[in-house]
Amino acid sequence: MSLTFHWFLPTNGDSRHVVGGGHGTPATASGRDRPPTVAYLSQIARAAEDLGFVGVLTPTGAWCEDAWLTTAMVSQHTERLKFLVAFRPGFVSPTLAAQMAATFQRKTGGRLLLNVVTGGESHEQRAYGDFLDKDARYRRTGEFLQIVRDLWDGKTVDLSGEHLQVEDARLARVPDPVPEVYFGGSSPIAGEIAARHVDVYLTWGEPPAQVAEKIAWVRRLAAKEGRTVRFGIRLHVITRDTAEQAWAEAHKLLDGFDPDTVKSVQAGLARSESEGQQRMLALHGGNREDLEIHPNLWAGIGLVRGGAGTALVGSHDEVAERIKEYHALGIDEFVLSGYPHLEEAYWFGEGVLPRLAARGLWRHPFAPTPAPAAQVPFTS
Repeated sequence: MSLTFHWFLPTNGDSRHVVGGGHGTPATASGRDRPPTVAYLSQIARAAEDLGFVGVLTPTGAWCEDAWLTTAMVSQHTERLKFLVAFRPGFVSPTLAAQMAATFQRKTGGRLLLNVVTGGESHEQRAYGDFLDKDARYRRTGEFLQIVRDLWDGKTVDLSGEHLQVEDARLARVPDPVPEVYFGGSSPIAGEIAARHVDVYLTWGEPPAQVAEKIAWVRRLAAKEGRTVRFGIRLHVITRDTAEQAWAEAHKLLDGFDPDTVKSVQAGLARSESEGQQRMLALHGGNREDLEIHPNLWAGIGLVRGGAGTALVGSHDEVAERIKEYHALGIDEFVLSGYPHLEEAYWFGEGVLPRLAARGLWRHPFAPTPAPAAQVPFTS
């Protein structure tokens, strides 16, 4: 089985510095270095497609452009690349979301993947008119996915739930193929939702021992539901020809972190209700020292950025080995990013992917299938 790699569309802006913010904190000024125009995002998307990334993740939240509209535009400048669209169930009705997904599939030739984000920050949710608490949001997510999946299966849906109610809901045209659902969350109720409804469970880039615990947890829950779930991980990457070059780039990024910005972002993230975000913060504790928390796993990004806060840093061979290590735990999909996203896509795509291919772990998803060897009749 070939590993699957996705890249990232920086709809919050891009830079040679880390674009901080997220999880209820505003994007840092560096996001204005390269505005997220359709032209620039399409340039990244085309590079990702050529290099062999299957899809690109697009974030959601007040700090970035709308994911649905942006990916619909960028999709017209690519041919095969899929779009892992992050969206929040509380902001749109399940019937409309199911219809939007079906339309997206028809207009792009089946290139939609969905990243369901329940929302870990109540103050940000309230800005959008959502006043449920965190556990209630997860319960609503479960009802939402139940309705959406039934609609995609061509069923007529009547449901009167705790938070959602639909009557005689159905789609005139179901999506083909049905989009796969990606989802992450570290709280107990998040595990329950993942086990019942999702195709791929995503974790942020924690050290392998912690990732292994998460995988075992979700597998147990899914088995109780009679289901299996695939696993993916969200990481940044800084990969170069030599380890020295890669770490020099990491230290350059770190040197660009303004102390006041770090203090402000850390204060904002400390108020996060997201258990996953708190686990990210615990990896560095707001300290600039001892940021290599596992060989080639660097927690520096999390000093100024919410959400995914760790990066694989090292030579191409070292980064390939860390990917192999995570794969051995059960990770089959990698959602990656790097600053700036255009250049770093090439560093990874031209440096690491060929090494994984040589190990038999990856094959370019858009490469033509080799023709079978001709059968030559045996003659004596």
